[in-house]
Amino acid sequence: MAGVMLNTFQQLDHPVLPKTDHDERSRQEFSKSLKNCVQQKLLPGLQTVYQARAAKNFEKAEGRAPESRRDIRKAMERDTYFQHYININRVAQELIWESVTTSIERQLPELIDTAKALSAASGATLSIDPDFKPPRYATAIDIHCMPGGYADEFTEDDVAVAALYDRGVYLYAMGFIGPYNDDMGRSVCNYLQRNMPDFKPTRILDMGCSVGHSTVPYKERFPDAEVYGLDVGAPLVRYAHARAKGLGHDVNFVLGNAEQTDFEDESFDLIVSHILLHETSGKAMPRIFKECYRLLKPGGVMIHADLPPFTKMDIFSQFILDLETYYNNEPFWGAMREADQIELAEKAGFRREDVAFDTAPMAILELAAAAQAGNAAAALDPDSKEFKSGEFAPGGGWEVLIGRKPEVQS
Repeated sequence: MAGVMLNTFQQLDHPVLPKTDHDERSRQEFSKSLKNCVQQKLLPGLQTVYQARAAKNFEKAEGRAPESRRDIRKAMERDTYFQHYININRVAQELIWESVTTSIERQLPELIDTAKALSAASGATLSIDPDFKPPRYATAIDIHCMPGGYADEFTEDDVAVAALYDRGVYLYAMGFIGPYNDDMGRSVCNYLQRNMPDFKPTRILDMGCSVGHSTVPYKERFPDAEVYGLDVGAPLVRYAHARAKGLGHDVNFVLGNAEQTDFEDESFDLIVSHILLHETSGKAMPRIFKECYRLLKPGGVMIHADLPPFTKMDIFSQFILDLETYYNNEPFWGAMREADQIELAEKAGFRREDVAFDTAPMAILELAAAAQAGNAAAALDPDSKEFKSGEFAPGGGWEVLIGRKPEVQS
């Protein structure tokens, strides 16, 4: 990644993270290692197989070369190497969740009690409407094969799927999003500090916050701000509220739908999301942009960190990055990349000239490369005048869509 040798982080403990015994941890480490083997050993071979066999076989059968990511998938699905790769990748994904479930089932009552105690001690609010119904796109399937999805509840005050996500996403990412799974939030915070140093938001909303991984960094970066996280899963916001307190922060969390919230017009300076858009739907995404525009104060900023659009890559890269759509329960993964998000933002009210894609360099890559260069202090300090965004990690970053609401409304 970006030419930097980076050792993956071990997940750091906090009060509501499920604890593992020896056997549970061994199974989890095995599932992480299997995922790493698939990505590091099998995935690179797909391009060789495509060039050496699949593309030629497709051209012989169809009378033309593959012209799109769909053509490439059609060609590759006939190849035994691809079949082997896609099957073991799915097994690795399901094994990750299975390896975590055992420890959660063993200690769920204690996790619930701990979460309730931490929430009660928080100086921030937890708002859960018992009549709230999550949207169908969040409940129709188990997104990324996670049992229960984001919203299922199995008992009173349940936090099971949230605990599963917290530990499982660390294993899925193999430690590459940091010891608190928060690299996206930290990276966007660093981006704001370096590119908009005079921007000091006092009210911040994180849409689709899940368990608050990327929400907490905004409270750390802007300690005087009132920070809210919003999600469609009641277990997620319960767990997020407790997790934030367990990490020493008072952060507000709300059960709600980013398409239509109960917040007042022009009530936030900054609205962010982190891998939310590709888990919504074609109807939901325009509504989310409109809600962002409604909620932002004049001069306010929205930043959606997610997947790069297909227009930014060749068709083989499109094929690789679209596999989640077909084989990992991510139905909107590819369609989101095809959408013209700048046009959607414009239709929501933003001026086209105020909306753009950019890259927020990954915070952990910046730190690793800076340490390698003997200048770790500069990467750790986002106020450093010596540090330029991306200097230590060119090409290693999160895709961000940024829109700013005009100061003066037309």
